Amino acid sequence: MFRYMLHIIIGLFILTISTFFAWYEGSAITDINWEWKYSTPFSNLFNIEIVNGHDINQLDYFIYAAKFQPLFPVIMLISIFYIYIVAGHYLITYQPKWGLIFWGLISCVILLFGSFVFNSSTVGGRMIFWITLFIGLISIAVTVFGYLKYSKMRKSVDAKTFSD
Repeated sequence: MFRYMLHIIIGLFILTISTFFAWYEGSAITDINWEWKYSTPFSNLFNIEIVNGHDINQLDYFIYAAKFQPLFPVIMLISIFYIYIVAGHYLITYQPKWGLIFWGLISCVILLFGSFVFNSSTVGGRMIFWITLFIGLISIAVTVFGYLKYSKMRKSVDAKTFSD
């Protein structure tokens, strides 16, 4: 259990640091008024009228950073996936049924997230799409192979129980 917690703490630390840097880099949008129309979906969602850069919702900083300076948003995604791998490995090891459900649900969420940036016109958007597609497909593969292994194990346990 300590190993899993240590890995999760390391992942959370990297996520926190990269989130701070992505937020800082994304704050450059406050000075670029021609980009407000295209990179402020959260401000638009909350019906915030942007008169000056300080009216922009803080979440839009991450959108801008992901579009134009994607290094730290990509590190955020990778650290989130790392935490997800550690939690999924723990669940698969100790609760295989719940672990498979976890992997399946998270893989669907990752693919759904990636579909939002499909066909992006920016380098960062395309990069995030391909990373989420790759991570989502790996997650689906882990889910399928884990399910096959779990069902094979269950059949052998049932057959052994039945023969006794």
